[in-house]
Amino acid sequence: MSNVMFFNIPAHGHVNPTIAVVTELVKRGHRVRYYSVEEFQGKIENAGAEFVDIAPYMPPAPDNLDKKVGKDFAALIEMVVDTTFALSDIMEAEIKEFQPDCIVSDSVCFWGKLFAGKYNIHFICSTTTMAFNQYTARLMKQGLGEIVRMFTGMPRIQAKMKLLNENGYPAENFVSIIQNDNETNTIVYTSRKFQPMVETFSDRYVFVGPSVANIYPRGEKKERPQVYISLGTVLNNNVAFYKECIDALKDMECNVVISAGRNTDIGALGEIPDSFTVEPYVNQLEVLADSDVFVTHCGMNSVTESLYNGVPMVLFPQHSEENAVAIRTEELGAGVRLKKGKTKLIRKAVEEVLSNEKYRKVAQEIGDDFRQCGGAVMAAQFIERVIG
Repeated sequence: MSNVMFFNIPAHGHVNPTIAVVTELVKRGHRVRYYSVEEFQGKIENAGAEFVDIAPYMPPAPDNLDKKVGKDFAALIEMVVDTTFALSDIMEAEIKEFQPDCIVSDSVCFWGKLFAGKYNIHFICSTTTMAFNQYTARLMKQGLGEIVRMFTGMPRIQAKMKLLNENGYPAENFVSIIQNDNETNTIVYTSRKFQPMVETFSDRYVFVGPSVANIYPRGEKKERPQVYISLGTVLNNNVAFYKECIDALKDMECNVVISAGRNTDIGALGEIPDSFTVEPYVNQLEVLADSDVFVTHCGMNSVTESLYNGVPMVLFPQHSEENAVAIRTEELGAGVRLKKGKTKLIRKAVEEVLSNEKYRKVAQEIGDDFRQCGGAVMAAQFIERVIG
């Protein structure tokens, strides 16, 4: 039996794919301790892991976080380093008590990687997005504003790198923190087919496919198609976009489900047509099982669940990482990318996906490919091999 630590950020799209892996590890007799926040405690403990709430030790979130995600690189590095130091005392005690054989940490939960390096513990990166290296990073296509902010923020970044090194954290430079090289053991929750430039990754990257649970069978064929709209669970407070969608689809022969987010004022959307259902939150897999097109922000988890259900998409990415997912999805032919969230463009894109069967056919083919991957069993076997 081995002891395995899991680190993750408090986001459904990052936590959910790991739950089946935790379940499999526990089934195989391993002890798992998972560091997260109370919102995910039930899922984690139901998987058989020990839950540790790190919320009391986390530093306050930066101001205007929703505007900085994926856009302000210096702010990201500052947050990573501040979080690492905020957790340093509790993690030193935890590592001493738990004696982990391995740390599995999400690809954007960089403090897990830093702890593994400092304490010389086997490290595995858990990548719920596509895998990124120096080649695929070009697909993110940063805007001019993002590039300017990165260069102007370099003095702040260098100051944080110096602080890490002075405190025993091996951080050669900021790239070594945020980007895995071909020597980094990495679990990727997609297929080799969906991964762009897959030939540039070493055999230390294992593509296990999506970890999707509770698949709902498709119901009876509907008289009207269903359009599902969601901007995810984090940056979803976009009243203007939802209003554009309502205006675009109110006269179409379709039913529409909008998951607007718990922080969105649904009353601000105005009059809701009878053909629309607007909720703060829905069971996405259940809704996708009855949907014909998904208007999505292109978070990897959402795109994966859509493809797993064979549902083509209208792609509306909100930042560079999501843009890379959108580009790949469109490139394979499973969706249409929306350049702007305007009424005419939304309607045109939805009509194109609904009327052209090729999008659904490709989505179904990719979904079939996902199901051929090794899933949680393959991921657990990989973790065991790394531990040795």
